[in-house]
Amino acid sequence: MNMPMTYPSTMEPAMTPADEPILDLRKLSKTFGEVQALDGVDLTVQPGEFVTVVGPSGCGKSTLFNIVSGLEEPDNGSVLRFEGQSVHAKHLLGRVSFMPQRDLLLAWRNVIDNAILPLEIEGANKAEARAEAQRMLPEFGLAGFADKYPHELSGGMRQRVALMRTFMFKRDLLLLDEPFGALDALTRTMMQRWLLEVWQKHKRTVLFITHDVDEAIFLGDKVLVMTARPGAIKLARTVDLPRPRSADLVTSPEFISLKRELLDAIEEESMKTFGPASH
Repeated sequence: MNMPMTYPSTMEPAMTPADEPILDLRKLSKTFGEVQALDGVDLTVQPGEFVTVVGPSGCGKSTLFNIVSGLEEPDNGSVLRFEGQSVHAKHLLGRVSFMPQRDLLLAWRNVIDNAILPLEIEGANKAEARAEAQRMLPEFGLAGFADKYPHELSGGMRQRVALMRTFMFKRDLLLLDEPFGALDALTRTMMQRWLLEVWQKHKRTVLFITHDVDEAIFLGDKVLVMTARPGAIKLARTVDLPRPRSADLVTSPEFISLKRELLDAIEEESMKTFGPASH
């Protein structure tokens, strides 16, 4: 689901000083049996930043998210720095909002009751949580759909409900693992622009996994390219493009130049796994 299994009692995002990273990972590694998924990951995320992560298949992106969300422990007792504190990964459980690739809406709950699930688990007053969700419906493009069930929604609308649920779990750091990967190209483009509007309004910090380089650039303040397995950060590039971002940005010379650099880095890593493409 797009929330951990247990939660602390607080419902407000923790405040991190603007000059101090909200997340700071140093030499993070993880091995599953004989497979090393991550090796020496260094990653810093500033408060309010939108950071996108791309890389070849199997490079450990989802493993990285599982560690940051507290669902996995790194090897060798590695320590994370989070919201100004040195913590073990297991202590991050419930301190971030995490939305995996699938929306994982509960079929027997309508839109409102799916959205308030994390607040219910935290022990919030159900009537107050439902009232808050009702107020948020228009912002998430769900006005008039409060009583609809998942099977009555399009793929894009299901993702909006899942994202609303993630935002309602009031944590400053949001982990979004390819939330638009299953959508068609037109819906995906619309969802990207909508997500930026919501992000800019709520001022949350976002770490976003994608396989789409255009999406990574369009959304991000910074794009990270991961190496082939074992995963590490190969390249970090600031996206020096104006906000708010318009659709025609993707054809600008600056966008295309950055895209070419990122694609070259990803292709170089992909060749380590699959070898050069045959012609």
